[in-house]
Amino acid sequence: MPPIPDHPLRYAMANELHARPFPNLRAPSRAAYLAMKPAQNAAGRDREADRLHLISLLDRFGAPHPQPGATHYFGEIGRHRLKWESHTEFVTYTILGDGVAERPFDAATFGVFPDDWLSEAPGTRVTSALIRIEELTDEASILPKVEDWFVPESVAVSRVIDGQLVIAADFRIDVTGHMRFAVFADPETGDRRIGRVVQRLCEIETYKAMAMLGLARARALSEQMGVIDGQLSALIAHMADETAQPAETLHELLAVSAQLENIVAQSQFRFGATGAYETIVNQRIDVLREERIAGRQTFREFMTRRFDPAMRTVKSTEARLHAMSARAARAADLLRTRVDVQRSAQNQELLTSMDKRADLQLQLQKTVEGLSVVAISYYALNLVTYLLLPLAEAQEVPKEWVMAGATPVVVLAVWLMVRRIRRHFH
Repeated sequence: MPPIPDHPLRYAMANELHARPFPNLRAPSRAAYLAMKPAQNAAGRDREADRLHLISLLDRFGAPHPQPGATHYFGEIGRHRLKWESHTEFVTYTILGDGVAERPFDAATFGVFPDDWLSEAPGTRVTSALIRIEELTDEASILPKVEDWFVPESVAVSRVIDGQLVIAADFRIDVTGHMRFAVFADPETGDRRIGRVVQRLCEIETYKAMAMLGLARARALSEQMGVIDGQLSALIAHMADETAQPAETLHELLAVSAQLENIVAQSQFRFGATGAYETIVNQRIDVLREERIAGRQTFREFMTRRFDPAMRTVKSTEARLHAMSARAARAADLLRTRVDVQRSAQNQELLTSMDKRADLQLQLQKTVEGLSVVAISYYALNLVTYLLLPLAEAQEVPKEWVMAGATPVVVLAVWLMVRRIRRHFH
């Protein structure tokens, strides 16, 4: 018996689950992170251009190239390691290096990305971050550093992964144009665990930034939706006016509905992606298993206070947009029903008028038929008289008597003939 054939995508899909391993990091170490996407139509971008841009960077360090069509890459570039990933809307670069600079969050690590190479990028920067990983000695030594490195009113600090690591960030862009993340790892923490936490921080920042694009879209639509909402309310109020022309109102209402559907179509992907990114942010925070430090806010609390309201605004805008579209559709249905009722009444009046006209035509037809009987009878009587007159003269019967006797017979015969013809055509 031959072996069962495999689905063409079986191995590809199984390998996809293991295609993006977490980096291994030990304290002390550092990382520089960059996420880029085209400003427009990022999901439909040329992904080969992203791969060629990666190869351009690898060639500067003589590093091996990724496979054709690859969506991830991990390798050595000089004294650093590079992790590259291609996602639906963006690509990410992570530079990993051992040791930390004497000056906290020195942007020198980001210098691995040459300026001319950055200027040739097939996209724009969504976010970038500098990550500093130090050994965790005691909690008392961490808090002064956090207060010195981050903005106090925005900083979030927490113990994560069963208390083996401490993470801190303020989600602000510093003077060098980057976000800052600090990771303090217990000396006994495994390299893979540190790498997972760093990867989670990068994912939280990236998906947060991508989700916030939905807020920008919602704010851009706010004024336009307000204008359309006013137009829609005015049209619905105008529907109650008995003197209004329903056909004209329906035309305007359909134009508003088309405008709303166009906005829905243009915003559907962004709002849908925002919801997906929000879910990923919350999931990544959940897996960190945060614990509070010295009464400071955690990453979860920061997101609840700053990020969640933005996401609720996006959801509210999306719900309002769909509600307006549905309201316009209902109004159009009601107005269309009103137009149909008016047309039915007009059709009924037309049918009544046609009935009256048909009755008049019938009366006229009967009148014409009566006149036609008289006219035909007159000519037929003359013909019959001409035929009978020789016989009448031979019998010395006056002409008047011949006409008087033939008239009833001729009229009756003509009437029967006309009636038979009418029945045949009806």
